[in-house]
Amino acid sequence: MSRTATDPAPAAEEPPPGDDTAFFGQPRGLLTLSGLEVWERFSFLGMQAILVLYFADTVAHGGMGMDPGTAASVSAAYGTLVYLVSVGGGWLADRILGSYRAVLWGGILIACGHYSMAVPTATMTWVGLGLISAGTGLLKPNVASMVGKLYRTEDERRDAGFALYYMGINIGAFAGPLITGWLGDHKGWHWGFSAAAIGMTFGLIQYVAGRRHLAGRKHAAEYALPPEGMRRAVRMMIVGALVVAALAVVLALAGWLTMDRFVDVLTVISVIAPVVYFVVMFRSPRVTAEERGRLRPYLVLFVASVAFNFILFQAYSTMMLLASTNAETTILGFHFPASWYASALGAFEVALAPVVAGLWARMGPRQPHASNKIAIGVILGGLSFLLMVIPTSGHSSDTYKMAAWWIVGSYLLLGLGDVLLETSGMSATTKLAPKAFASQTMSLWFLSLALANGIQAQTVKLYGEVSNPAYFGVNGAIAVAVGVAVIALAPWLRRTMHPVH
Repeated sequence: MSRTATDPAPAAEEPPPGDDTAFFGQPRGLLTLSGLEVWERFSFLGMQAILVLYFADTVAHGGMGMDPGTAASVSAAYGTLVYLVSVGGGWLADRILGSYRAVLWGGILIACGHYSMAVPTATMTWVGLGLISAGTGLLKPNVASMVGKLYRTEDERRDAGFALYYMGINIGAFAGPLITGWLGDHKGWHWGFSAAAIGMTFGLIQYVAGRRHLAGRKHAAEYALPPEGMRRAVRMMIVGALVVAALAVVLALAGWLTMDRFVDVLTVISVIAPVVYFVVMFRSPRVTAEERGRLRPYLVLFVASVAFNFILFQAYSTMMLLASTNAETTILGFHFPASWYASALGAFEVALAPVVAGLWARMGPRQPHASNKIAIGVILGGLSFLLMVIPTSGHSSDTYKMAAWWIVGSYLLLGLGDVLLETSGMSATTKLAPKAFASQTMSLWFLSLALANGIQAQTVKLYGEVSNPAYFGVNGAIAVAVGVAVIALAPWLRRTMHPVH
């Protein structure tokens, strides 16, 4: 029934009424959140598509002058930091800020970071990356939870709503590299970073303008700390940030904290964090024996996520470097920036997601088990790298040019793998996580992404040091082997992953 004039206005904590179908049959708030994600992904992935090229470009041409392996490693370390910070972003929203304000302040920090990177100095580049990392850590884990709050538990529109939301993400992933890449190639790298800043600003404007349609938009955090505990937590965070910053400055001035060591520190943290997280869950008295049993198969899926995302994230690092040096950038007489290849990934995911969803719906109970979907996704990711062995082999020098379709074909395999793995992986995470840790399920997923980036930050140092066929062949083969191992474990996973089907 529609709300009458005498009904109370929908509380900021409550989902909108069931007859709110203003956005393709979905709540109007979905348009606000999807629009925000379009622009956030536009800015984040638009910037990331040119970041490694900016790092590797010569200083005379406006770049940072890094060798290719170092450029890819630093770019991966930035990704590691983003996802490590995201673990804390969910906690800040739950305990201190509330989801709406966490997303708002996260977006403001991201915009400020991109504007900082638009300033053509190395110092402002690092300041900008730090701000973007902090802002994405606040925004990314909380937008998805706000989408969930638009629906009541029994609302059958939920899955379709998330499908529209993820389509928005991929639209931003497609459009971002097109704009930033063209500006970076024709006007300069910092012009590309400026476009990312403007895009995030648009996202913030429409987020604030549509805030009245959002559920969960209350000023207090959902599980707020008591006032004294909140003051103590804020003091500890401020003091901790100042201590870490001061220590970093001292170590840098002393010559110990080099860029390579900073990357190594982030990798070590990305390894330790999930180990500690899983140990805490396995030993927690709040976790039942049955829930502990479901954590064991989740460990397998966690490793599968790491293996796949290790390949996926290189779409914006080593694959960009390869495209810039050894791929054709002219089709039918039209020249395009190498960074435009990154847009192919977003385009394939937009096109393939509804096809895959329709296939699963048509197969019904005959569709593969979630673990097999994840395994197939990992195998496709590995094959995307193995495919690159063919065009990079048999050349007497490094000046060869491969046809554009090789990289496009690689991204097709990678995009299909991403569609298969991400949706099934997120669903499995929410169902297998212990109830005592239900509000932190996103943290588990982000830790797998942080670890994938942490491993990548070390592995990509070999790019340019070993032959391209060896680099892509070995990494691709490892991913395929992980996917095959998950398929081999399928009988055990089906028995132990209940209620995941």
